[in-house]
Amino acid sequence: MRLLVTGGCGFIGTNFVRHIFNTHKDISITNLDKLTYCGKRENLMEFEKSSRYEFVKGDICNVELVKKLMKKAEVVINFAAETHVDRSIEKPAIFIKTNILGTQTLLQAALNSKIKKFIHISTDETYGSLVLNAKDKFTENTPLQPNSPYAASKAGSDLLARSYFKTYGLPTIITRCSNNYGPYQFPEKLIPLSINRVLKNQPIQLYGDGKNIRDWISVFDHSTAVETVLEKGKAGEIYNIGANTEKSNLEIAQLILKILGKPLDQIKFTNDRLGHDRRYAINAKKIQQKLKWKPQIKFEEGLIKTIEWYKKCN
Repeated sequence: MRLLVTGGCGFIGTNFVRHIFNTHKDISITNLDKLTYCGKRENLMEFEKSSRYEFVKGDICNVELVKKLMKKAEVVINFAAETHVDRSIEKPAIFIKTNILGTQTLLQAALNSKIKKFIHISTDETYGSLVLNAKDKFTENTPLQPNSPYAASKAGSDLLARSYFKTYGLPTIITRCSNNYGPYQFPEKLIPLSINRVLKNQPIQLYGDGKNIRDWISVFDHSTAVETVLEKGKAGEIYNIGANTEKSNLEIAQLILKILGKPLDQIKFTNDRLGHDRRYAINAKKIQQKLKWKPQIKFEEGLIKTIEWYKKCN
């Protein structure tokens, strides 16, 4: 099988490529990545000696380049995206260009090349926010109600993927995953940023009261979920991916400090972020029941391994 992976040098893409390359000897990968601030070619440099791996530096908005690479592929997995909410609040236009126009460029090229499967990687943030301390969770049928420019751009790209299936019959699949943690993540997101600050004897900074809840999953488990969708996923479907691990930002900060043996008074609170969603929670029963996937990594175990990885990098 020949895969075109976009954004393969980013956090989730890197982990997915590493997993697939090391476990599927019958799969070759072309990795198209623009190498923005959070994409590192070095993450996968060890594979460049192999005939099964090709790195191409480029933009998913580049019509001619995408067209050329698409002709060599059988399946597309689109990880490429601008993802940081804070940056989307400051510069939303970049998110619209990459996440919406870039996705449309890929979809059109995939249609023209008769791609067998197009897996579009999205986020639970497209669903909006849930009430704190409630029991409800996002399902695949939850209406899209994005609250940040980032989430809105991803919702737009999801709808484009859906439209290419409904209108043209392109075999698209959408996955929406909860918050990821693990190695190779650029230290602007909560967990790697907090780990790095503690390792430098700096306080962890939390928005607002720190009680915002996110549903966390190891990037390894996310990789195996996408692998399962690649192998068994049905065209036109949406699959939520999560590990049923809801934690408040304050709980995360406290656990990092506990693991590193630091006092809890190293947590500081700052003014809340604009449009800050209160709670995310994923119902992943569909992928578990229909495709027989389930997460393997317990949160604290995965967090300890993540901390060890960042300690080695410092």
